[in-house]
Amino acid sequence: MFEDLQSKTVLVTGAYSGLGRHFATVLARAGARLALCGRRTALGEEVAADLRQAGAQACVIGMDVTCPDSVRDAFDGAARALGPVDVVINCAGIAITAPALEIDEAAWSGLIDVNLNGAWRVAQAGARHFRAHARPGVIVNIASILGQRVAAQVAPYAAAKAGLLHLTRALALEWARHDIRVNALAPGYIATDLNRAFFASPAGEALIKRVPQRRLGQLHDLDGPLLLLASDASAFMTGSVIDVDGGHLVSSL
Repeated sequence: MFEDLQSKTVLVTGAYSGLGRHFATVLARAGARLALCGRRTALGEEVAADLRQAGAQACVIGMDVTCPDSVRDAFDGAARALGPVDVVINCAGIAITAPALEIDEAAWSGLIDVNLNGAWRVAQAGARHFRAHARPGVIVNIASILGQRVAAQVAPYAAAKAGLLHLTRALALEWARHDIRVNALAPGYIATDLNRAFFASPAGEALIKRVPQRRLGQLHDLDGPLLLLASDASAFMTGSVIDVDGGHLVSSL
């Protein structure tokens, strides 16, 4: 059902590390042509080399999601290198973990500008690109369960992800008439190299016990939902949010 990605050009933001890098690998395995976007292009070349070695088509394009011109130029560059973009994986993001009383104006504004404003810039540029090339399009916003229920010391991140979920619904409503689908993938707590030490601590182990499945998610747990939303298998889905969290959102307060 996901073989349709073999004819798709997919632009991935935040593609050089973390979830974005994993998503790029999954999409490449499904046959997609990959435009890998981010600021650290030297790291991006390493990612692209790995994908090419595995037989994928991949190019590296510099993109700063805080700069509208950079976002627009990235879509143009992707089209020149691989053909018009069909699918956007909106994954670029940063995190701050600190008490709300200690977060200064610059830190708050910087996170919102990347995680929410940046996602808006990419989505708008993507929609304009789809229309300019007279083709349907798909946008997958990478959100978080923290956009639906909060945790301590992540106020700006949670606020940005909550905004992203509502933005997903608003854009889906407006752009359905243009055959542009906008959906969101909302991961729960996923095991990565960055959080491994925390989840091995007493506080981390206590958090895992609050997840009904009593485990962290693994990166591969996101593969099926990602491929569903990126492919034509979800042709009648727009404005949807898929939670992948081991039941965390439905656990009791």
